[in-house]
Amino acid sequence: MTTGYYSVSQVATHNSENDCWVIIHDKVYDVSSFLNDHPGGKKIILKNAGTDATKQFDAFHNAGVLEKYGALCIGAIGQAPKQGGAAPAAEPAADDDDEMQFGDMIPFGDPSWYQQWGSPYYNESHRRLRRVIRAFVDREIMPFVHEWDEAKQVPMSLFKKCADMGILPAIAGNGKLPVDYFEVEQTVLFKGGASAIVNPAEFDAFHSFIIGDELARCGSGGVLWGLCGGLGIGLPPIINHGSEELKRRIVPECLSGRKTICLAITEPSAGSDVANLTTVANEANDGYIVNGEKKWITNGTFADFFTVAVRTGGDGMGGVSLLVVERAMKGVSTRQMKCSGVWSSGTAYINFEDVLVPKANLIGKENRGFKYIVDNFNHERMGIVVQANRLARVCLEEAIKYGSKRKTFGVKLVNHPVLRNKLAHMSRQIEATHAWTENVIYQTMTMPEDLQMIKLGGPIALLKAQATQTLEYCAREASQIFGGLAYTRGGQGEKVERIYREVRAYAIPGGSEEIMLDLGMRQSMKVSNDMFLEIEILVQ
Repeated sequence: MTTGYYSVSQVATHNSENDCWVIIHDKVYDVSSFLNDHPGGKKIILKNAGTDATKQFDAFHNAGVLEKYGALCIGAIGQAPKQGGAAPAAEPAADDDDEMQFGDMIPFGDPSWYQQWGSPYYNESHRRLRRVIRAFVDREIMPFVHEWDEAKQVPMSLFKKCADMGILPAIAGNGKLPVDYFEVEQTVLFKGGASAIVNPAEFDAFHSFIIGDELARCGSGGVLWGLCGGLGIGLPPIINHGSEELKRRIVPECLSGRKTICLAITEPSAGSDVANLTTVANEANDGYIVNGEKKWITNGTFADFFTVAVRTGGDGMGGVSLLVVERAMKGVSTRQMKCSGVWSSGTAYINFEDVLVPKANLIGKENRGFKYIVDNFNHERMGIVVQANRLARVCLEEAIKYGSKRKTFGVKLVNHPVLRNKLAHMSRQIEATHAWTENVIYQTMTMPEDLQMIKLGGPIALLKAQATQTLEYCAREASQIFGGLAYTRGGQGEKVERIYREVRAYAIPGGSEEIMLDLGMRQSMKVSNDMFLEIEILVQ
């Protein structure tokens, strides 16, 4: 926090181990107490004591590091205003209604509509929203991502902050706000009615898209899944199919950030083959006795509620139901799994041993659970698409930033044709995927709901494969550009190293790429064949 103004000559006098100041981007930092904590050792800082160390800092650190250690900032280079004189004029706030340019303007580092391209999908409220969400992510999430990832957990305080903003109801609503069960008007984004950042009555799927996209700028699947993973797929079945009692008891708790929820479907022997799950729920008195295991459950380590797929009937999809199991129930146990990535999302192995669940916790009708699961697939897969493509952008953006300052053989990396070729292939795939995503989102807003499950399931499955393969390509190419820095946790290559580890977390959950590609074509061909059949019948 800036508290004073200093000249370069004043800073130069603070150049010893016990009194060490440095200048970084015209801000003055007293790093005396930080020397022994510096991961690179104190000598590298002491070499620059009392000087402008901006160039040296930028060569080895991301800008986000300054946010994390903002408390060390004691002032800025310059002159304080004369007594009685006018204070420096504050930078004028952007007019969001007319704002057509936003972000750092790195080529393809943001969607085209951020960079002075027109779009039929967005209006002034979308532009206001992106500014507020970006500021929130930069302030409350970005500086702490590495710390949370290494700690393998997201703090509960983040859920509360996101709830107060209005982010949680936007995530769970799938383009619609659950206003009947949570007072969204009390949140930062939606309070104020017509003068709100987003008028609740005007909220649409593109507002939800912007929130998911901006959150993904943090560059951590673990943080994204820790915050959105369980909520985004575990709560919608309750909102869409649960009883009024179940909704009013659970939805406000989750959307307020007081409690968390997860979706528990996958089992040790039943992943994409949902119809053959083996966790059973046998009737007993006024409830069910649940026995079985679930595996790879996002948020399962810390969730308070589990939306669980169980077998209440015979074999196959017709015998599956959904139950809300609560952590407080006797017989529920969880343990965190050791996975390659998404560490802070609480991926868990869950065991249910003779858990008594009241019938009031049944979601919808008995033996109709498979339909409710399928109803949620498009929402889940689109969430993966949005995150994966922004993470691919993060890889591109980080690669361009690093390549613009790193030199090899006396030439900046971005000036090597072979590396520009990599950036070009990354950019074209990201932009194509984003355009397809916008098109599909538009269909969810304009196509009749009874047609969406028929006509959008195939394209969304293909889009999911497109997004995750784009992510894998971009993570690999960015890693090549960063070299050894992308093989090291932390430092300049931190985001790229982490994202590369998390590629499989996007390519497999929600339907593996192989199944998505086959499903996408099978469903699309079926829709096409059915249409031809209808035409033939009409002609006859």
